[in-house]
Amino acid sequence: MSSHAPVVVHPPSPTGGRRVHADGRILGLAESVADVADLLASVGLELGPDEVVASPLIEWRGGGPAVWAESPP
Repeated sequence: MSSHAPVVVHPPSPTGGRRVHADGRILGLAESVADVADLLASVGLELGPDEVVASPLIEWRGGGPAVWAESPP
């Protein structure tokens, strides 16, 4: 993986969950921090949920790790 936030957790989608990319590759849809950890483990990046929340390798877009639903209009 590259050295600049290789993992991106995108904003919550209207239908729920957040897309997760690593080095430009779609890993899947996460509905929790634990899901992000599972998706990362599938590509060899072993981080626990507490590490996912604090990792500089992860860029949280559209809200941090506590945000899993779109804001109401």
